[in-house]
Amino acid sequence: MELNEAINGRRSVRDYTAEPVDEQTIRLLIADAIQAPSAINEEPWTFTVVRDQDLLDRASHQAKEHMRAVTPAGAQPSHFKSMLDDADFQIFYHAPVLVLISAATEGAWIVADCALAAQNLMLAGYAAGLGSCWIGFAQSYLNTPEGKAAFGLPAGWVPVAPIILGHPKSATASVPRKAPEIRWLG
Repeated sequence: MELNEAINGRRSVRDYTAEPVDEQTIRLLIADAIQAPSAINEEPWTFTVVRDQDLLDRASHQAKEHMRAVTPAGAQPSHFKSMLDDADFQIFYHAPVLVLISAATEGAWIVADCALAAQNLMLAGYAAGLGSCWIGFAQSYLNTPEGKAAFGLPAGWVPVAPIILGHPKSATASVPRKAPEIRWLG
């Protein structure tokens, strides 16, 4: 697959088959993820692979409770509230795999570094025929002591990118993009 095809074709997937993603594929995607650049070549990333659906169900419930508790009224669009209030809504979309990219060290650029690794992981997943989605609903909860404990993360780690992976049930439609604002100096 050409790079531009992956960049232009990858979409956030929220509907997966139950087909598992094999360990070798996950390892190959992580090998691609760590080719990302990192500030001062620190490579702060760690990868926690979760395939336990009971754990993801429990974490989804706890993350929704956390979001409801910490989000001020009116701070999110109304459809977010309805999603969080829906007992059947699972924030990981029942994907067979969650790859949680965390920083194991402190530093000014750890979020950017882990985000670059996440982008590589998602593009490589698309090239391998998989869907992916960065789960923003999980981020706040994962950075609590309870969230870290749920996934066995050391207290000093910083969870950055909760990425779900799986085989898409169907193709995800393209979304029109706004024209970029470009400023030229010189």
